[in-house]
Amino acid sequence: MLIRAVKNDGEGVQVVDVDGQPIAPEQSVKVADGKVTMTAKGSLNFEPDKGLQMEPIWMLSPEAVLERFFEIATDGYQNFTLWEHLGWSLLRVIAGFVLGSLVGIPLGYAMGLSGWVRGWFDPIVEFMRPVPPLALIPLVIIWFGIWETGKIVLLFLAALWIMTIAARAGVSGVNISKVHAAYSLGASKRQVLSHVIVPNSLPEIFTGARVAMGVCWGTVVAAELVAAQKGAGMMIIAASKFQLTDIVIMGIILIGIIGYGIDILMRQAERVLVPWKGRS
Repeated sequence: MLIRAVKNDGEGVQVVDVDGQPIAPEQSVKVADGKVTMTAKGSLNFEPDKGLQMEPIWMLSPEAVLERFFEIATDGYQNFTLWEHLGWSLLRVIAGFVLGSLVGIPLGYAMGLSGWVRGWFDPIVEFMRPVPPLALIPLVIIWFGIWETGKIVLLFLAALWIMTIAARAGVSGVNISKVHAAYSLGASKRQVLSHVIVPNSLPEIFTGARVAMGVCWGTVVAAELVAAQKGAGMMIIAASKFQLTDIVIMGIILIGIIGYGIDILMRQAERVLVPWKGRS
């Protein structure tokens, strides 16, 4: 900001100091709340302190991030559109979750209904449950490679143990009096399973599904950091290599929004498909 040295002293005035500090053309002096620089022609330029402002390379303004979002939504990034990046991430998550559910739910039912199956598989499930999926990335790469198979297997493992435990907990939590009542009315084992055990275990399974989808969505972003050509995680890691903070922040926000949207959809599905949840 250019400032005038004097207002009424007329022409030919020469500034030799600012706030008691000597100054010459193309020199600067520190003053309260800023810095004063004298230009080559003798005029003064005041630059206020930035205070607690952060450099754009570290944290950009919301306007800059929003502008970058519209730019990538229109022109794409790294040879793919924004929607292709997000779509591929969602497709991987759904594939891993479905496979994990197809294996985990029957295994959980078997563990809940059979002491023999529970004795064999419970130690394995409880051992693998606390292992974070990201810790399995090196092993999955060795076994299945770095392409789509490896990523889906990693997501499958992320969902498998959660769905197994949810199904086992659902079966174990069925009120035994309902089972006895069904048998006393002449129900067969198949009928007890389909009309008593499955309906009463579905609330626990849906709770596990919500958790599993959240874990898979968080895992796919990390999985895409390794040799992915498209995906939300790939977009973030590629942008970070070139210090494109606006794209990194935009990707993080989109991941959070989509993850929240997935959870809302799972809640709505649970409300529609399991209306008896919470009722004895």
